Amino acid sequence: MTNGTLWAELVAYGSGIALSPLHIGLLLLLLLGPHPLRRGGLLVLSWMLTVALMVVLLLTVGHGLLLSMDKGSSHRTGLDLLAAGALLALGIKELLNGGEEGTPPGWTRQLDRFCAMPLPLLLGISCGLELISPDDLFLFAKAASALLASGLSRLQEGLFTAVFTLAASLALLLPFLAVLVGREQVVPLLERSKQLLFAKGDLLVGGLSLVLAGYMGWQGVEGLRLG
Repeated sequence: MTNGTLWAELVAYGSGIALSPLHIGLLLLLLLGPHPLRRGGLLVLSWMLTVALMVVLLLTVGHGLLLSMDKGSSHRTGLDLLAAGALLALGIKELLNGGEEGTPPGWTRQLDRFCAMPLPLLLGISCGLELISPDDLFLFAKAASALLASGLSRLQEGLFTAVFTLAASLALLLPFLAVLVGREQVVPLLERSKQLLFAKGDLLVGGLSLVLAGYMGWQGVEGLRLG
């Protein structure tokens, strides 16, 4: 795998993780509430640390078990096909939910309750939701498998893990940085973004999930052919 292909894969997988409507919505509410920089900054930091630690853990396990992640290997082909199936199911579910006009997504009803929690508990729940999401777990595993298949040095793995972490955090970093530069100027934009997310978040996630499912399904079929 060339470095260009690896960059593209990591950005694609990271983008899939980044578009978490629940976490983006939660951040927007924190940025619109009291102590926005402290509370929002800690949420973004906890998200980034969780992403980085998850990839490092998967890489450590992969190296320890000497898993073969070349295209066509049973481990990688199985992961591609399982990920494609999970993302296809998620995409269809989100698109069906997004088609229910006038009905806000179920996750929006939990956000106010989350925001009222003590910050340590809020951050713990946020990290837990990030780790138990099946589609995120598959994307984490795909990112780690791409790194393992590339035969990188530990230093290079660290660099690419940082790139993946940035890609997986971009949807949270951008609104936080906007508030850091000037909160008063961006409050109307944050409000509009929140309303749009609540109205179209399911459609956005559903569409991206179907695109990634198609890509991973193609990778899995290629792996079966090569194997």
